[in-house]
Amino acid sequence: MVTTENFSEMIGKDVFTEKGIYCGKVSDLEIDLEKFKVGAVVIDAVKGSYLASIVGNKKGVVVPFPMVVSIGDIVLIKNISPNLPSMEEAEETEQKPVPLKF
Repeated sequence: MVTTENFSEMIGKDVFTEKGIYCGKVSDLEIDLEKFKVGAVVIDAVKGSYLASIVGNKKGVVVPFPMVVSIGDIVLIKNISPNLPSMEEAEETEQKPVPLKF
């Protein structure tokens, strides 16, 4: 189980895949208030990162929390595929993003 003492500790942390590919930085968390747990991590696609090359000019993506492998000095996520929903697409449709392929 991945835990952190304070949600704010995650904001601004660098995000890498298990293969060591830089994705960006954590900008926000989606909290499931009914279940009292984190539902997703919002990652800003930093210019020049692998994630930015996938989402183009989109701001970032919403990554389901089960994709998070560990949290420490960095946030480590499972390997991702190019079929990522952007934050804007998720907000416009008001739907939860499709789970990422790994």
